[in-house]
Amino acid sequence: MTDTSMNYAWNPPEFDLSGSPTAPQVLSTLAGSQPAGNFGRSAKWCSDGSIALVHCENREFRTHPVASSEQNSEAANPHPNPKILPQPAAIVDYAWYPTAKPTDPASYCFVASVRETPVKLLDASDGRLRASYRIVDHRERQIAPHSLAFNPSATRLYCGFQDAVEIFDVNRPGEGTRLPTSPSKKSRDGIKGIISALAFSPSYETDMYAAGSLAASSGNILLYSETDGAAPIGFVGGGPAAGVTQLHFNPTRPHILYAAFRRHRTIYSWDLRADVSTPVALFSPPSSTSGSGSEVAETNQKRRFDVDVAGRYLGVGDQEGFVNVFDLSMSPGSEGDHPTTSFAPKLRWKAHNDAIGSVAFHPTQAKVLSVSGSRHFHTEEMESSESSSEEEEGENDDEGGATGSKSRNVRRSAARPFPVPLDSSIKVWNLGGAI
Repeated sequence: MTDTSMNYAWNPPEFDLSGSPTAPQVLSTLAGSQPAGNFGRSAKWCSDGSIALVHCENREFRTHPVASSEQNSEAANPHPNPKILPQPAAIVDYAWYPTAKPTDPASYCFVASVRETPVKLLDASDGRLRASYRIVDHRERQIAPHSLAFNPSATRLYCGFQDAVEIFDVNRPGEGTRLPTSPSKKSRDGIKGIISALAFSPSYETDMYAAGSLAASSGNILLYSETDGAAPIGFVGGGPAAGVTQLHFNPTRPHILYAAFRRHRTIYSWDLRADVSTPVALFSPPSSTSGSGSEVAETNQKRRFDVDVAGRYLGVGDQEGFVNVFDLSMSPGSEGDHPTTSFAPKLRWKAHNDAIGSVAFHPTQAKVLSVSGSRHFHTEEMESSESSSEEEEGENDDEGGATGSKSRNVRRSAARPFPVPLDSSIKVWNLGGAI
């Protein structure tokens, strides 16, 4: 037996945050797609980082191949055209199968929550349906869950919706087991509202997961155990009185939980080994619209953050088109009493000309995937059209005489306003190169 087997060791990607990245690899720009106004809402890497799955505004998924090394980074999409997987209704949430990759056809799939349809397990190669998981309410209506998450062993699928979590055996499509998050409507125990976020601890030593609600209260995050069932094992508090939009555990420090909230740009962090009634760290991207350091309420658009595979950096976009990367090694631990500390980003650069809806770290390389786009209603052209119509009517009244008895009708534009993104691009940024 040789000693070569002892020399293999995995090293996490090395990030260089000394300066802003340049020359991004543009995967796509959705400005010319139909119908008009399409943009990417969010994107997620598959397990090997070769495919980016993009959730688009016009009810479709796109699978973008991504090269393992930089090639013509200035060119717009030098790779094969993405596969487009249209859906019959609005997409609520989606999640890759944990081991999904194109080289393994059996695992190359993802789950999708589409309004008024069962949860669908779709083949990522062509979009065909592999299995479906039904959630039915008391009126026998199909429910589309607002959050999806696989457990670490990928044997169960957890789906969050109104006041409950539905649990499915992945290998047995059909109906699942319902776990209510509150004993009754009148009870004050548990959490109420739509379960909008689910996240599992990455440690195989525990089966803990976190569930967050859209209810506007400061105690809307619960901790559960797969083995304990409906009984929560802990509450997480100290956050803003706002709905939870995302939960995420640190990959290498599974006792650290991060949360994003509706209309808040700050990411909150708790150490679950200590007092969970108070966050230990706040990661606050600066706002160019406010000169103060206070929290700034923003639009209802969700912005997904991410933590790199080594648990060292957190990335999140903002409404002004900047990507913010925070150094997580600076956040305090649970030893002793630590006040809540606010951190500024270690690196911040202008990535897009519109709001960034999603930031995702590559699973094996020092790269970041960013997706931009939001709804902008351009009313300037309509207002100018209306004012010109008013001027024309005024001129006609003057020419017809000063009778004063004519009714003055103002012609308004018949075109209805429609949202248009300012920047609907998908980019990959190199922050150090492949290892």
